[in-house]
Amino acid sequence: MEKIIILKYAELSTKKANINFFLKTLKNNIDSSLMWDHTINYDRGRMFIIVSEDNIDKTIDVLSYIFGIHEIVIGFIDEDRDFNTITKNVLDLIKTQEFKTFKVETKRSDKDYPLDSMEVSKTLGGIILKNKECKVDVHNPEITIHIEIRKDAILYYTNGIPGLGGYPVGTLGKGLLMLSGGIDSPVAGYLTIKRGVKLSALYFESPPHTSEEAKNKVIKLARILSKYNPNMTLYVINFTKIQEAILRNIPYEYLITIMRRMMYRIAERIAKSENSKIIVNGESIGQVASQTLTSMSVINNVVDMPVIRPVACFDKLEIIDIAKKIKTFDISTLPYEDCCTVFVPEHPVINPELSKCLEYEKLIPYEELINEAISKKQVIKIKEEEKQFEDIL
Repeated sequence: MEKIIILKYAELSTKKANINFFLKTLKNNIDSSLMWDHTINYDRGRMFIIVSEDNIDKTIDVLSYIFGIHEIVIGFIDEDRDFNTITKNVLDLIKTQEFKTFKVETKRSDKDYPLDSMEVSKTLGGIILKNKECKVDVHNPEITIHIEIRKDAILYYTNGIPGLGGYPVGTLGKGLLMLSGGIDSPVAGYLTIKRGVKLSALYFESPPHTSEEAKNKVIKLARILSKYNPNMTLYVINFTKIQEAILRNIPYEYLITIMRRMMYRIAERIAKSENSKIIVNGESIGQVASQTLTSMSVINNVVDMPVIRPVACFDKLEIIDIAKKIKTFDISTLPYEDCCTVFVPEHPVINPELSKCLEYEKLIPYEELINEAISKKQVIKIKEEEKQFEDIL
C-alpha cells in the first residue's frame, strides 16, 4: 500500500456545474502553499496528495489553514483489488490502532466489483472481530474503517482531521478589510476569507496620537490572517491631519460619526483602485455608539459599494471564542490604542442625523485631506513567516 493524503470537499460538492472552477482553485492554492515536491490529483469526490513520508506532517499542517477542505485523511491506496489483499490491508491498517468499538463503511463507485458495499463491510467486520478484541458500534464507533472501491484502486483510511470548510480563497473575488488593532476586525476578516474572498487590508494610523507599536500589532494580525489568505497587502493611511481637522471643527458628540464617514470614503477609493468588490469590517450591532443601526446607516451613506459585516449579529463572547481559535486574541488585546479609540467623546451621538453630518463636513476641506492621505499611503506586503516587511510609497 502507498500512503496518501485524501481531502474531502463537503460544501464544494454542491457546486455542480461550477465545481471544476472551485476544485481547480483549491488545487492551485495547495500547490502554491506546499514548498516541497508533491503530486495532486482530483476528481469530483476527492483530492489526492502524494508527498514523501518525511513531509506528511508538514503537509497536514499547511492544509489545516486552507479553506475549501472539509476533512483531511491520511490513507492508503493499493491497485490490487483482490479481496484477499483487501483483507490483509485492512488488518495492517488497524494493527497499530487502539479502539474498543468500530464500524466498517464501504463505498463502491465501481459497480462491477463482484461484492456490493454491504457484503464488503459485513465480511470485513467479521474478520476484524476475529482478529481484535473489540465490538461493532454502527452509531457511535471510536473508529470508522473506510473502504472505497474504485475502478483503478482501493482506498483505505480511518478517522480524519477536520478541515476549515468554506470555499477556496479567490473563488468569490476580492475584498478590502478595515483592519483595526481590536478583537472584532480580524475575526471578520477570517470569516470573509472562509467564504472564498481574497482580502487585502486597510489600517488607519494617527501619529503621534497612535504609536508604532499599534501599527506593528496590526501587522502581526495581518500576518496571522495571511496564513489563510496568502500574500496579503496591508495599506496604511496616515489619518492624523483628517482626525485633527475633525477634532478642531466638528461638535464633540459627532467626532466618531464624521471620522468613520471619512474612513469609509478612503476605504471605498482604495477598494475600487484594486478591483475589490466589497468593504469588510468588524462592526457588531449595538456594541459601540457608531454601531447602532442609525449610525451604521448614516456612516454607510458615503459609499456606493457593499459593506460586509460578518460579526454584525455575534455577541462579544462569540467573537472572542473565534479570536482565540485563530490566535488573534492575545495580539488584539495588547494595550496599544488605535485612532478609533484615542479621541472617543464621553457621550457620542448614537442616533446621528445625516443632515447634520453634511453640514458639519462643510467645515473641513476633507476632499483635499483625503486625496493627500491616499497619495501618501504606505503599502506593506504581508507574508506569514516574514520577520521584515516591504514598504512601497
